[in-house]
Amino acid sequence: MLCASLFGSSAFAADTSFIRDYAETRGFQLGRPVAPQLTPDGKSVLFLRAAGPRTAKQSVFEFDVASGQTRELLTAEQVLGTGDEALSPEEKARRERARISVGGFTSLQLSKDGSQILAPLAGRLFLLERATAKARELPLVGNVLDPRFSPDGRQLAFVRDFDLWTFELATNRERRLTRGGNEAVSHGLAEFVAQEEMSRFTGYWWSPDSKSLLYQASDARAVEVWHLADPFKPDRAPSPQFYPRPGKANVKVRLGVISAKGGRTRWLDWDATKHPYFTHADWHPAGGLTITVQTRDQREVVLLRVNPKTGATSPLLTERDPVWVNLDPKFPQWLKDGSGFLWTTERHGWWELERRGADGAFRETLIETEARWHSLVHADEMGQTIHFLAQRTPVERQLCRRDADGSITQLTRGLGLASAVFGGPSPLMALTRETPDSLARTSVQRPDGTVLGELPSVAETPKLTIRTHLLELNEGVEFHIRVTRPRDFNPTKKYPVLVDVYGGPHSQVVQAAQRGWLLPQWLADQGFIVVAADNRGTPGRGRDWEREIFGEFGSVPVQDQVSVLELLGKKYPELDLDRVGITGWSFGGYLGALGVLRRPDVFKAGVAGAPVTDWLDYDTHYTERYLGVPGDGDTVYAANSLLQDAVGLSRPLLLIHGTADDNVFFRHSLKLADALTRAGKSFEFVPLGGFTHMVPEPAMAEQRWLRTVDFFQRHLGGAK
Repeated sequence: MLCASLFGSSAFAADTSFIRDYAETRGFQLGRPVAPQLTPDGKSVLFLRAAGPRTAKQSVFEFDVASGQTRELLTAEQVLGTGDEALSPEEKARRERARISVGGFTSLQLSKDGSQILAPLAGRLFLLERATAKARELPLVGNVLDPRFSPDGRQLAFVRDFDLWTFELATNRERRLTRGGNEAVSHGLAEFVAQEEMSRFTGYWWSPDSKSLLYQASDARAVEVWHLADPFKPDRAPSPQFYPRPGKANVKVRLGVISAKGGRTRWLDWDATKHPYFTHADWHPAGGLTITVQTRDQREVVLLRVNPKTGATSPLLTERDPVWVNLDPKFPQWLKDGSGFLWTTERHGWWELERRGADGAFRETLIETEARWHSLVHADEMGQTIHFLAQRTPVERQLCRRDADGSITQLTRGLGLASAVFGGPSPLMALTRETPDSLARTSVQRPDGTVLGELPSVAETPKLTIRTHLLELNEGVEFHIRVTRPRDFNPTKKYPVLVDVYGGPHSQVVQAAQRGWLLPQWLADQGFIVVAADNRGTPGRGRDWEREIFGEFGSVPVQDQVSVLELLGKKYPELDLDRVGITGWSFGGYLGALGVLRRPDVFKAGVAGAPVTDWLDYDTHYTERYLGVPGDGDTVYAANSLLQDAVGLSRPLLLIHGTADDNVFFRHSLKLADALTRAGKSFEFVPLGGFTHMVPEPAMAEQRWLRTVDFFQRHLGGAK
């Protein structure tokens, strides 16, 4: 029978003080500088930051490099008063895709000369003069999406009512460039899978001379419509969403070039039947207009040169992989004179950086596999000096520089995660570092490493002693593992084990950064030893490691997690492998349920947060990349579904899911609950009323973790 326990059956024994602080500070991230941008002259750094450590609303700040002083330029209260932000459904969806959970200013854009800041807020646009710190609201009616300066700084483009518009700053004149836009046929907006899976959040691009725009026309009329009917809010009408599922129709995308003054659209011509996915566009002053397109099975990506006057396209290069081609949205990077471009490839087993000619032909490999390239930070105009992030080991990211002579220098030292931002012609950079001993800190530096200042933080520091260590274990497969013990650990006792898991593509849980160690420490302090490992299929280990997961969501990750437990059990006798629980969210939630369903001999209790339970109900671009395009008689999707295993549930299982989730729909947990109920199985279910895939509200975030601890304490017990 179904046991729909919302509150558990025993009083919580967990320490609530830390988890409450963790929830209210969003993991101690509120009050830390984010999204730094250097002004072109290198004199200032702009950034966003919450005003306080428990205020989930961001303001715009400016750091003066010479004086080290910071001033607040613009707050939401200055322009909205005490009123709430009124976000359109489209803006809410964009924020969900970008995983933005804070309010206030969530983005800013600097004009090319650095004199003005464009700051959108609640569908309205504000133009801030840096010299005077005075802001004016632009006279635009209705909700404005994706506003951006033209390259010359004289105009803006934006999307409103599903059509593309421009706005002249000097005259306040707006022009509607396209017509007929609606929910099904939109102009200038990235479709769902582009935002969710391709990291492309825009649907238009300015020409370098500011006279034309390339824009995307999206026709979703053939796409299946799902209605997000939140049972927590029955007074609200269901919200329709075009949601493409595996094997079904995708949005049809066309690209067109139109004058910034309006007129006829010149449509681009490429074989959209063979390459239906449009993934990226770049319009360079010397390199011209290029677009990147992809086959439905994602095994081929083609970079196309575009003639914007005729719409004709011609291939520059083609990437192929027998399993799938990963996308790198930062490329191509054209050289200033248009003589060629930089390009990344996994062709030889790890990401490499190449220089290509203007015709797309290979010229040379600039950064080879041994450098362990992770991502581009900055390349100078001719691709001579290149700053990039490298994963010398899977748990770290270091800032490196390649000089013109081909030599590579590592600029950051010590375990941790680095990221950096350069300021165009400015020689300065904003370097952010996270380490095992500290949360994120951002410093302003010269290329030689001289620190000129640090962006001020008002975030709280967690009052928690961390007992985590990283290790490598190898028995045929090398695993990087995180082990966290309670602060009052007693080596003479045996402890139940919690496996903290994600296990899917795109994300690692084992990293040398304190941010990912805080919650595991709190969990451990409640009477567990918490372990985590990145199994095959996760990033940071090269092409072959990542592609081991193809068609094997339901086998490879669980197999590797079991192997890790066996290796740890041999090394650490304090781990009680007869009492192992598993918990995760999203793909980790899928593995949380999968563990108790398919390996009940190992996992004695599981918590599944927002799990995908049937991959036929997830989106096309993600799922088909890893499980293939389903066809008649296809058995792969059935083999990776949780539903067929419901009849065999023999261990305690807790499902947690937001009722308004528009990424992993609430339907997933409902379908598993239905299958378990029909099979006569007992389980627990905590629906999070009104929440999406994110659960940022402090009270509910706190309860989510308290109920998780209570569940494991009831079913696994404590140290013995």
